[in-house]
Amino acid sequence: MQVSDIFRFKNAEIKALHLTWIAFFISFYVWFNMAPLASSMLRSVDWLTRDDIRLFAIANVALTIPARIIVGMALDRYGPRRVFSVLMVLMAIPTFVFAFGDTREVLFMSRLVLSSIGASFVVGIHMTALWFKPRDIGFAEGFYAGWGNFGSAAAAITLPTIALTMYGGDDGWRYAIATSGVVMAAYGVFYWFAITDGPTADTHKKPRKASALEVSSWKDLVLLCIFTVPMVGILSILVYRVQMMGYIDAMTAAFIYAAIAVIVTWQVWQAIRVNLPILRRGVPEDDKYPFTSVAALNATYFANFGAELAVVSMLPMFFEETWGLTAAAAGLIAASFAFVNLFARPMGGLVSDRFGNRRFVMLAYMFGIAIGFVLMGLLNSNWPLIIAIAITIMCSFFVQGAEGATFGIIPSIKRRVTGQISGMAGAYGNVGAVFYLFVFMFVTPQQFFFIIAGGAFISWLICYFWLVEPEGGFGDEYVISSVDREIAREAAAKKAVLSEIEEIFATSDKVEVTERAGGVQIKAQFRSIADLRAALGRVASEPTASTPTAKAT
Repeated sequence: MQVSDIFRFKNAEIKALHLTWIAFFISFYVWFNMAPLASSMLRSVDWLTRDDIRLFAIANVALTIPARIIVGMALDRYGPRRVFSVLMVLMAIPTFVFAFGDTREVLFMSRLVLSSIGASFVVGIHMTALWFKPRDIGFAEGFYAGWGNFGSAAAAITLPTIALTMYGGDDGWRYAIATSGVVMAAYGVFYWFAITDGPTADTHKKPRKASALEVSSWKDLVLLCIFTVPMVGILSILVYRVQMMGYIDAMTAAFIYAAIAVIVTWQVWQAIRVNLPILRRGVPEDDKYPFTSVAALNATYFANFGAELAVVSMLPMFFEETWGLTAAAAGLIAASFAFVNLFARPMGGLVSDRFGNRRFVMLAYMFGIAIGFVLMGLLNSNWPLIIAIAITIMCSFFVQGAEGATFGIIPSIKRRVTGQISGMAGAYGNVGAVFYLFVFMFVTPQQFFFIIAGGAFISWLICYFWLVEPEGGFGDEYVISSVDREIAREAAAKKAVLSEIEEIFATSDKVEVTERAGGVQIKAQFRSIADLRAALGRVASEPTASTPTAKAT
């Protein structure tokens, strides 16, 4: 795929790419519509403090973690078109609540719920993987994510102007945020009708079990259980901070801790329940994949996307306070970190496609992140502003490129469970953001940047030892295993049976077929006894070994 191909709008896959990155752009714009307006919020009301804003920043990425897991499972079951549309429409509701909230508790809760919009990233990654071949997937995913992530920069650039100039007054920030919610809901409805899940009806491959990720060995199952714990367990540090700030009492906190423990236990049990029968039966050699690669990419996304979310949440205020800038100027300069997304993330995917070794590219980018944040940790008011901006852009170049390289690998690991692998890796990006923003509450910005650099280097080490070059990562088609073909045959057989059932019960108003442990249950609703008798007559004439039961209403 050439860079010029993105202008071939008549190509179905290019049209799908543009429709999807715009959806993600709008989602990201709404997700980060608070950071550039934080100073305006503090000035407009007397019941908010700087610590409240920092807490809202953590809440803004908190529920994205479980949301990405749920969305990942929903993707494999329902497909990205439905999931993306529904998510955008539903998340407009907490956007409006946050925009017009009049207590810090309402702002906190609405921001917490709104953080689920961060799961939109995984949806677009899955949609793009359905439309593009393995040899082009790195650039396509990078372009989608890079231009979509630019939504945070667009929010930083435009929202202060919209709030202060277009609306004005103390409540300008409220109307600016509400406007972004209206646009998101409208595009969600449009997206439902504008796109399909891949070029053909059978492009979207469903796993047999969408409730947990399938693995290939007992060692991988242990690793899956270990890496499952932080995805929800990390929320306990948010609960701790909320309690310390007086939002909730000790008893409420204890109840939430218990709920987190129950959810984590349930997730681990789901992983065991789904994989025990598979592993006991034995996984065919051509269906195996290395979960260590998934774990390594979880670590890289913790260190690169987690760092981006954390830095984007604090960078406008950092520039404003360190160099004494206005909110609009600081927001514009801070937007340079996300602005690099436009070319750095697609370039990361393109380099991953062209270099011929996706693992090496991943390692190079992660090492660059570590160096970049060490330099950012040295910044203070004595540095010329132009040098600080240059270092910020350079660091961002490696951060965004590493994100593109990460998702240049993921679709080739295991095609059938791409949604769940994307959901898990994406969730670890938010685990990183929550962890880093929690740490930021206790350190200076310079110390914060050094800590992020340390996280990037640890991730580099994990990648070096665990990441495996994916099989078929540069092929014309994704690797299809014997299990994939068996699932496809089962789906085709089920479709044929459903067609036969519809013909038999042609006189019914409604037919439902439900698979249960003991077999298949058919429910049909008829207008009259005569229609029921006609259907039963057709059932009796069918040459089958057993007769399905029909429930007449």
